[in-house]
Formats: sequence, structure tokens, C-alpha cells
Amino acid sequence: MKKVFLQLALIFFLMNNVTAQNLTIPPKNYVDSIDNNLAVSRISDKLPLSDQENSGEWKLLKKFSDEFEKGHVNEKLWYPNNPKWKGRKPTYFHGSNVSIEEGEAVFRVNKHDDEKLPEGYTHTSGFIKSKNKFLYGYFEAEMKLMDAPWVSGFWMTNVSKDWWTEIDICENAPGLSYNRHDLNSNIHVFKAPEDQGNVTKHFSRTKKYYVPFELQQGYHVWGLEWTKEHIRFYIDGILFREAKNTHWHQPLEVNFNNESNKWFGALPDDERLDGEFHVKYFRVWKNKPTTSK
Repeated sequence: MKKVFLQLALIFFLMNNVTAQNLTIPPKNYVDSIDNNLAVSRISDKLPLSDQENSGEWKLLKKFSDEFEKGHVNEKLWYPNNPKWKGRKPTYFHGSNVSIEEGEAVFRVNKHDDEKLPEGYTHTSGFIKSKNKFLYGYFEAEMKLMDAPWVSGFWMTNVSKDWWTEIDICENAPGLSYNRHDLNSNIHVFKAPEDQGNVTKHFSRTKKYYVPFELQQGYHVWGLEWTKEHIRFYIDGILFREAKNTHWHQPLEVNFNNESNKWFGALPDDERLDGEFHVKYFRVWKNKPTTSK
């Protein structure tokens, strides 16, 4: 991968293309670029795309995976909405925005009809949360992100008395022109117990990568390899980030959603309510050190 030295041009582009709302959007600050010539060809659905030779000795956990073949959200695996979070204002999570169609989970916005929303909310979007928690493993989904001003998300988190951590596998808003080539990667720690770092104040480790294609134009495979030692992020089988696992030792839930987020400039636009976020499948693997809860 080659370093990207286009910061001034990109910031100029950003400044001249952000309209309305007076948002405070972070500068690009790309740390690297993705070489899509390294994309991996799929041989077996039973293995992670990045490890088609199974050097990691992965075993597919079918009972926790979902090919979205039912005509509805499989409530043995998923909460059809987020039971713990209403949504980031002004967008409210509502179960009407998620459907299973032709073997895919489809996330839309504003399908709540005339239902009155809680104070401070003007729009709705979709969310499904896993009923299972996982501690380490390999997690993968093939997705087509929204071509509209909403964030498409595939991420893991869990809030408990002692722990609150998060791993963002995909959190991107390429439906906005100035985000077309951005691949965002973030890991958070909001709280950790005394014997695991004694974290009481939120911190995150954020990196942004340049992709030479527009993320919203097609389907891409997003993968996470999470072990006791490291956290590795993949797109189309390409390893683009590796982080040492210093704090992420808590069983986490899996989330898929679309939402508003001012940090991406992704706030509701009533002229762009027809975007869709598609998820073809969710698969999870374990190897010998991996456990699920």
C-alpha cells in the first residue's frame, strides 16, 4: 500500500463541497490507501474471505450466522430493533425500516408512516442487534452501503457494569460526495475494569484510509479478525489495519444499522430518503482460542 499525500487538495475539496448545516467535520488525515488489486477471490463460503486456505483453522458457526434466507428478521438471532438505544438525534431507530428481501437484509429510512416520534426526533432508520455475544473470532458481512446521507454500520459493542467497549468494522457514509473514498476504522473504550486498564474516561483509536473506488457503488466484504492479541480489519479480503488488543476482552454483540451522524456530515435530507443499505450475509467463525457467549 502506498501513502497518500493529497491532504491539502482533499481539504480544499471538502471545504468547497460541504453545504448547509455548518457542520464541524474532521479533516481527512488519511493514514494509508487501499490497493484493490489485492482483493481476494472467493473459493469457499465456509472460510473467511481473507483466509481461503484456512491457515487460521477457522470453523464456521452456522447457528450464529445468517444468510438472510427467511422472509423476515430471524428473531432467534436478532433483536429487530435496538432494545437499549433510541438512536442518535434526530434519527430514531424503528423496526419498520428493516426487512428481509431476496436473501438480503435491507435497511431504509422513514417507513414508520404517521407514527409520532419522541421529542427531538424527526426521522427513522433501522437497526438489528444480535442476541448472542461473542468473545474473539472472525466476523464477516457482504454489504452495499447507502447512497444517501446516512451512515451504514456493522459494529460490535456491549455495555455492562464494568465494561463498555466497541469495535467498528464498518462505519461509513459514502452517500455524501466528500466521503466517497473514505474508509473509516475506529475502536473505542468507554469503560474497563481495574484489572483490564481501569478506564474511566472514553478514548478511541481512529484511522481513515483512502479507497480508489466509491464505496457505495457496489457490494464489498467487510471482515474482522479479533483475538486476545490483536484486532485486524479487512475489506474484500485485504488487510488494511492491525491493532494490538489492549482492552477489547469483553463479550460483544453484533450490530447492523443505518443512522445519522454529524461527524460524517450525515444528517437527514428530505430530498434523499430513498437510499438503501443491503447486507447479503453475516458469518462468524471460531478457532480453538475463540469462545461465544
